[in-house]
Amino acid sequence: MSRTVWFNCCAGVAGDMLLAALVDAGADRLAISDAWAALGFDGYAATWERVQRCGVTALWTNLAIDDHHHDHDHDHDHDPGSGGADGGHRPAGEVIGLIAASDLPTRVRDDAIAVYRKLAEIEGAIHGVAADEVELHEVGALDSILDVVGVCAALAALGLDEITYSPIAVGHGTVRTAHGMLPNPVPAVSRLLAAASASTVGLDTTMELATPTGVALLTVLGTRCGPMPPMTVTGTGFGAGTADPEGRPNVVQAVIGVAGSDDDDGRPCRLLETNVDDVTGEVLAHTISRLLAAGAHDAWVTPIVMKKGRPAHTVHALCDDATFAEVRRRMIAETGSLGVRASTVRRWPQQRSEQVVEVDGQAIRVKVAAGRVKVEHDDALAAAAALDRPLRDVIAAAERALPG
Repeated sequence: MSRTVWFNCCAGVAGDMLLAALVDAGADRLAISDAWAALGFDGYAATWERVQRCGVTALWTNLAIDDHHHDHDHDHDHDPGSGGADGGHRPAGEVIGLIAASDLPTRVRDDAIAVYRKLAEIEGAIHGVAADEVELHEVGALDSILDVVGVCAALAALGLDEITYSPIAVGHGTVRTAHGMLPNPVPAVSRLLAAASASTVGLDTTMELATPTGVALLTVLGTRCGPMPPMTVTGTGFGAGTADPEGRPNVVQAVIGVAGSDDDDGRPCRLLETNVDDVTGEVLAHTISRLLAAGAHDAWVTPIVMKKGRPAHTVHALCDDATFAEVRRRMIAETGSLGVRASTVRRWPQQRSEQVVEVDGQAIRVKVAAGRVKVEHDDALAAAAALDRPLRDVIAAAERALPG
């Protein structure tokens, strides 16, 4: 069984709308505030207001940036002439670096980095610039960073295992951006949709209904675009955009529920593999790390024997459709393989949560699932070094420190 959210994007999507919808559906605001604090920014304030959008009561997230920062398009119907925080000019590498260096929980940090890596890749392709060097304008602004990290924190706080979403509404005409007048939807949105093979619905409006931040969050973290999946609904929420146009509610709906059972057919997943006979053990270990960083659920290596008795290895990676292209690219780049193969498999992920315990003042994360506890190795290793204690003693102490 897994906890699932389905986002109804019939009026479009933006980062702040996703965030408000998740909070309205029950996400802990304190977890979001803690995630924002971990970034080390100041000069902003967040308010949460109940509003009406075409007769629908929804939650509106208002991020106010001080005089040293400026708003951007996170309000979903933004003033197209406004810039982002610090003018919105942050290199992608800087944004990714500050998130990577933060004290965010692992899942939140990894999800936020994955979103920004995809945005950097897309913007770099559009402007012909290396991904790490591309200047992020609106999506590099402070409020966009807070939107992305806030949504990732809300998803983690709700313990959601799967993110799905409806076809995404888009407008037409042109919109004004930091780069000037661009077609609506803007090129970054179009490329994100294409990369995920996501469906759209065209509405007769020149508003920018789908923003790069909102679409990136869905297409990078989401596993499926389509109708609401079968599930037992346990909660719902509505996140509002700023505008209140006539005839349609300017909201994103989040529907949360429990999907599947112990005897269901599992979730479809992609298995990527390649055989290599000229790669060192050190490179193979590095490849596994890079595949996991690219979004693979798991990556591993098995020894094999190829023709003429040559010892070799098969590199495997398990990933969703949303990360398939990046994991495949990374596997080829790191191994130098001349080709990879893929198959569709099914997986049954078990519901789990992450808790933080203290061992002699050292914070250690612990994953907890039904009948199993697993201490985060890197945390235990760091604590063992700091305390000058055997690693196995620290792991046992962390397990004993769990409540209950």
